[in-house]
Order: sequence, then C-alpha cells, then structure tokens
Amino acid sequence: MASEQGFVPTSVNVEIEGDITVPGAPEEDEGPSTLDEPVLETLKRDLKAVGKKFLHVLLPRQSKSLLRDWDLWGPLILCVLLAMMLQGHKVVDSNNDGGPQFAEVFVVVWVGSAVITVNSKLLGGTISFFQSICVLGYCILPLNVALTACRLILIAKQSTLLFAVRFILVILGFVWSTIASVKFLGDSQPTNRKALAVYPIGLFYFVIGWMIISHSG
Repeated sequence: MASEQGFVPTSVNVEIEGDITVPGAPEEDEGPSTLDEPVLETLKRDLKAVGKKFLHVLLPRQSKSLLRDWDLWGPLILCVLLAMMLQGHKVVDSNNDGGPQFAEVFVVVWVGSAVITVNSKLLGGTISFFQSICVLGYCILPLNVALTACRLILIAKQSTLLFAVRFILVILGFVWSTIASVKFLGDSQPTNRKALAVYPIGLFYFVIGWMIISHSG
C-alpha cells in the first residue's frame, strides 16, 4: 500500500529569482557582505565613490562608471548648492521665502533629464532614467564652479569688464558640462544618431547657464 511503501516526490525544476540561500547548497564567493559593516565604513565608501565621479567630470574621458554605478548623492548635493546660490540675498530682504527659486532648479534638472531620457529612448538608446539623472546631475559640477566664481565677482562693483568675465566663465562651464556628459553618454546612443542626442543635452545646460548669467545678486 501507499502508506507502507511511502511516497516518492517528483523532481520539478523551479526557477527562483532574487538572492535566495538554499539550505545545503554550496556557498558562492560573492565578496564581503556590506550588511554587517559599520555605518562609518559605508559612508566612507559612498563618499569615495562620489569623489571619483566628480574627478571623472573634472577630467572628462570615456568611462562607464557613472552609468554602471549610478547614484543620486552627487546630483542632489550639486542641485542644492546651485539652488542656494541662485537665491541670492534678495530673499532675506523680502517676504518671499525663496521656495519658487529653490524648486526651479530641481524642476529644470528632473524635467530636463526626463526629456533627454525619452529622446534617447526614441533614438534607440539604452540609458535609463536614473542613469540619465546621475550623469546629467554630476556634470553640472563645472557650472557650479562657474556660479561660485560669479558670486565672488558680484561682490565687487559691477562693470562691463566684470560682466564679460562672468559670461566667459559661464560659457566655459557650459562647454565643459556638455562635453563631460557626452563622453559618458556616448556609448548609449546609436552612432548615426548621436547629434540628435547631443542637442537636448546642450539645451539642458544652456538653460542652467542662462539662469547663472542672468543672476545678478
């Protein structure tokens, strides 16, 4: 009878997705786990990764690190600094709390990144939305440097010469940001459609550059 002979289970292959540990299975060497490491070590590793990405932007070269190991820490820091410096001292002297000016930078970055990502997808690109946010956000760094220099120049009494210096700094930041982003996003676009992908990127940084050069206090 079945109760005396026992029941022999049938072997069924079941596909398992995700990181699941099967009892009795040989352990694979996947490197040290980061779940038990101290918080300080995690922060040091993340800050080191952010610093490397900033270095890649300052010295533009063909690299896939921003696309492969994307994060939003750098873009967040740069957007906050950009928004704070674009507010100026007029916010303190008026009843306006600076909310619209502060949010304007984030709207430009997020909407601009979304438009560039959709354009890339329509052209046959392989970049994702968060990868686009990461690259475009990190590549704002040259424009942040230009804005910082412009704010220092605005301390002095303004003249045509100083305006020309500010204009040149913003143009250099715009070109630098565009070249850096194109370097990182170059492989994600079909070769015969790169020009169509570069245009919205240039327009994106042009808008930010215009916000910087039109800022007078």
